[in-house]
Amino acid sequence: MQYRPSTMQPLNFPGYKFRIRETSQRREIFDPLRRRFVALTPEEWVRQHLIQYLCIDRKVPEHMVASERGLRVNRMPRRFDLLVFAPDGRPVMIAECKAPKVPLTEEVFFQASAYNLALKVDYLLITNGIEHYCAKVNYQDKQLDFCSDIPEYAVLCGNNLL
Repeated sequence: MQYRPSTMQPLNFPGYKFRIRETSQRREIFDPLRRRFVALTPEEWVRQHLIQYLCIDRKVPEHMVASERGLRVNRMPRRFDLLVFAPDGRPVMIAECKAPKVPLTEEVFFQASAYNLALKVDYLLITNGIEHYCAKVNYQDKQLDFCSDIPEYAVLCGNNLL
């Protein structure tokens, strides 16, 4: 097991080093949030880049990010890709990751928005690793206000870091 470049598709993120290994059945990448190796799929490749981007470039503390956890939406079990929490424990951003070849359509935003029925976050983010769309949820006007970039952690938390 070692750090080495992957043969996966280059993404629209800075270059990061990942722990990748080959088993007899599959290629795996180490997920620092779940603290284990997981199958290296195109969607996982995007998720791991986003984790690094949020933690390194957007200053989100690693322990304030949850990956691949379950929730209930209208009594139906669902799984979100990433959820960022503020220091007070409230969720502030949900991220939905897709494989690079999956177009980011309104349907993908609707998926993240449906998860938000249960979570009530301030920001929604969708990415396929090539394109990234982040929007602040405007609950008063019932609309999404798109951001020019993925905000830093202090902004996600409303600049009220404890």
